[in-house]
Amino acid sequence: MNVLIVEDEKLTAQRLQMLLHRYDPNIRILAQLPSVTKTLQWFRDRPPIAPDLLFLDIHLEDDLGFRIIEDLKLTIPVIFTTAYNEYMLQAFKVNSIDYLLKPIDADELAAALDKFRLFWPTKPVPSTENQLASLAHLLEKSNAGTYKDRFMVAIGTKLRSIKTQDIAYFSLEDKVTLLITNEGLRLSVDYSIEKLVQLLDPHQFFRVNRSFLVSLSAIHTVHTYSGGKLKLDLVPLPRQEVFVSGDRITGFKEWLGK
Repeated sequence: MNVLIVEDEKLTAQRLQMLLHRYDPNIRILAQLPSVTKTLQWFRDRPPIAPDLLFLDIHLEDDLGFRIIEDLKLTIPVIFTTAYNEYMLQAFKVNSIDYLLKPIDADELAAALDKFRLFWPTKPVPSTENQLASLAHLLEKSNAGTYKDRFMVAIGTKLRSIKTQDIAYFSLEDKVTLLITNEGLRLSVDYSIEKLVQLLDPHQFFRVNRSFLVSLSAIHTVHTYSGGKLKLDLVPLPRQEVFVSGDRITGFKEWLGK
């Protein structure tokens, strides 16, 4: 089986490859691509080996993964991997085998691969009965929630899962995105601040400026200055002063009042 992975989260891609080889050591990973643009180029360069199966993240660094299918008119079977469930029905309309919510569960991945082997390539389109069963299975997953509830981070040679409720804020320092926990741990993550805004519950997190995405629980005090300027005291204490950007002040006040 030849597999193409389109995923912009490095740790997620590494875990997916590990789980695939655990399922079947003979699976060949043709490439791991982080964006719509690079994936379109990869296909247009006409790779010597065509993928049998595509693992596709929906929210990529430059666009939605659906654009790849639309632009190339792909008929390759797809297993979607995402932190969201709002695109479930849209995914089901293409050659979707399954819809795996992150973090990817090994048993759910194995079930999706079993389904692929059952229906492709000998049966290009599953029966209506099996499509309805698949849809029912996907809808059950909607109870998992829309927003990311944990992050997998690397600490040396170890991986650790951090619950979103344990995160005080994210900050951008020297082009590196850091996750700061309530206890003050500073851990790098493979996400941009822009991507994190999409992944996190907007009722709990707000991007106050270009470099800080803060949780409601981390805000200790809000200082007001002349001209309407706002300064935040965060817990734990950040390494730099944190001000709310002028164009975000109105939205920030509305967010605080919700």
